[in-house]
Amino acid sequence: MSSLSRDDVAHLAMLARIELTDAELDRMLGELSVILDAVALVQQAPTEGVEPMSHPLPLVNVTRPDEVRPGLTSAQALSGAPEADQQRFSVPRILSDD
Repeated sequence: MSSLSRDDVAHLAMLARIELTDAELDRMLGELSVILDAVALVQQAPTEGVEPMSHPLPLVNVTRPDEVRPGLTSAQALSGAPEADQQRFSVPRILSDD
């Protein structure tokens, strides 16, 4: 069993800016004690020689090197636009100046 006291729970509630009634303090003491006991149990697991990991499966990102590729010219990019002005897409105004 963890060595968490009622005062510890009250202090945690104060730090979290949570108001707890006496009944809630008692209930939280029991719930937090169960959680701390579970954490203590996990900490007892033999982990010597086990490599740290960030994911349980050995995932590898498949990447490619960055390379410059030719892009579209302005004319090509604007060729499908309904309207263009000064080599820019032209769209109808939807907001007024008011």
